Amino acid sequence: MTKLIFAVLLLATTADAQTLGGPSQPLGGPGYGTGGLNGTGSNPSNHYVSPYTTQNGTYVPGHYQTNPNSTQRDNYGTRGNVNPYTGTTGTRDPRY
Repeated sequence: MTKLIFAVLLLATTADAQTLGGPSQPLGGPGYGTGGLNGTGSNPSNHYVSPYTTQNGTYVPGHYQTNPNSTQRDNYGTRGNVNPYTGTTGTRDPRY
């Protein structure tokens, strides 16, 4: 019974933490990240990149990415931000 209560509390805490930065729309549209140590929350302005193959033959599937701006702190891949399309948390440190 204790394990069940702990699991429910953990899920509730995780869900609340993911909404602190603003609306999240996995698989549907732009959203905001949760902020974090280096991130400032994901940039709500984004665009779709069509799938392509690199010169060395690597296939890159289609994906969304944030629009270019003067910082990397609001990119989906920056540590502390959440990609609203995949639900993954960024792991990269911003260079600027």
